[in-house]
Amino acid sequence: MRFQAPESLSEQIAQHLGHRIITRDLKPGERIQELKVSGELNVSRGSVREALLILERRHLVEIFPRRGAVVSSLTTERINSLYDIYINLLCMLGRKVMERWSGENLTGVVAQVKQIQGVIDGVSSNNADAAQKVMEAGFGLMRYAYGLVENPFLEETLENFRPAISRTYYVALEHFREGIGETERFFSELGEAILSDDGERLEKAIEAFGEHQRQQVLSILKEEAIG
Repeated sequence: MRFQAPESLSEQIAQHLGHRIITRDLKPGERIQELKVSGELNVSRGSVREALLILERRHLVEIFPRRGAVVSSLTTERINSLYDIYINLLCMLGRKVMERWSGENLTGVVAQVKQIQGVIDGVSSNNADAAQKVMEAGFGLMRYAYGLVENPFLEETLENFRPAISRTYYVALEHFREGIGETERFFSELGEAILSDDGERLEKAIEAFGEHQRQQVLSILKEEAIG
């Protein structure tokens, strides 16, 4: 594999390695060797080192003296810390949308929600492609909301959380089909809250779904640890 665009080479390497971590190809505790990665991708060790620093900021790896980069562990404490912040940030995003826009101005948001519901309705299999489509549709709604809120700090913070959150989604992948009903209910509630201009209802829906996701991931990780 070869990467082009030297101005963004480290970011491309980070995305490549990050995807392997998110999809559980690289396991928690697994060491990422700079020399091996640079050889596989035909890039310099310096570029790999910069990529690992990017991944460290995204909480996908930890870098230790003399040991190097290691895929970060998914502990109960880490999951709880992640969801504590992420749920609050999503509530803030939803609240800001409702504060700035209402009525006909939110038809675009409603259209986005309906599009997600269409994706969910079309899901017929329990596989990575199906989960990926639903995940990307959800992130698409977030990106649409960024444009309405126009808060670059909130947008950057939430985007920095995406890799870590995506990683937890892949933990729950095997249980994707049985959890699709909860996902469908969430987006239905979201759409109704927006149409009724009910910010409190919107926040409660986000909090409830976030807590559902948190508990699902924690339960699966506990089962895996026992197994």
